[in-house]
Amino acid sequence: MLALERRGALLVFASAAVWSFGGVIAKFLSITDPWAVICWRSVFGALFLLCFMLWREGWAGTKQMVRAMGWAGIGVGLCFATASTCFVVALGYTTVANILLMQAGAPLIAALAGFLLFRERVDIATWLAILAVIGGVGIMVSNAIAGRVSPIGDGLALLMSFAVAGATVLTRRHAEVRMMPAVFFGCVAAACVGGVMAGPMQVGAKDAALLFVFGALNLGLGMALFVTGVRLLPAALGALIGTVEPVLGPIWVWLVHGEVPGERTLLGGGVVILALVLHLAWQFRQQNRRKRVTGVN
Repeated sequence: MLALERRGALLVFASAAVWSFGGVIAKFLSITDPWAVICWRSVFGALFLLCFMLWREGWAGTKQMVRAMGWAGIGVGLCFATASTCFVVALGYTTVANILLMQAGAPLIAALAGFLLFRERVDIATWLAILAVIGGVGIMVSNAIAGRVSPIGDGLALLMSFAVAGATVLTRRHAEVRMMPAVFFGCVAAACVGGVMAGPMQVGAKDAALLFVFGALNLGLGMALFVTGVRLLPAALGALIGTVEPVLGPIWVWLVHGEVPGERTLLGGGVVILALVLHLAWQFRQQNRRKRVTGVN
């Protein structure tokens, strides 16, 4: 069990690292219609996930997974469709800082939902780590939090956090269900909504290439890694590791676009990383201790 949880933690961390490049890619886009971005991004994400499932499972195996996902898979898909849509639309209304701050609340929401709905125990160390992460992200965005305030944008960012937490809890609760078809369904749903809401869908060659990377690699690959790994972890811990995304995001923007992060961004990011490293080290130490006592692998 210890090895499985380590694998899950690495996969969730990898998904957060992949998603953290979203801001870098978005800054290269010249297309201004957020609904067109959502549609194209989701189309490419869905194509990536479909090709991955067909390559790994074949046509028969893919159909079997789709039939087996049930209502839990539909719920996970709708959660991811909501989160990815809210993220892109919220960028047009509120600051990235506000979105990051709302996103930091996902582990707390996941922990509360897991406890209230399924009685999944959350230890005191995890609660402390969640609070430390929220505080660290608060430090990161404290310089910009006084900027644009939009009830619509901040409401969408908050809804995104609830959606991510919901997907995390459902995936963990139904660990026996393989959720790759669920995130494929989520991409298809988001593409349909974006297509209905968007204006002209024509894009140039440069934007098309960027949207492919934005959808297939940033969205599709990130989703595949996340749903594969989070089913092996407690919901609160999975969401907690996912907060690496808002820490790494400003670093990539700095390295690629030359936007130097402020001192508070670096300080807050350091707090988040330290909290995650200490908590994971404590988790694995506790598990190793129980393994030695019980003799169970």
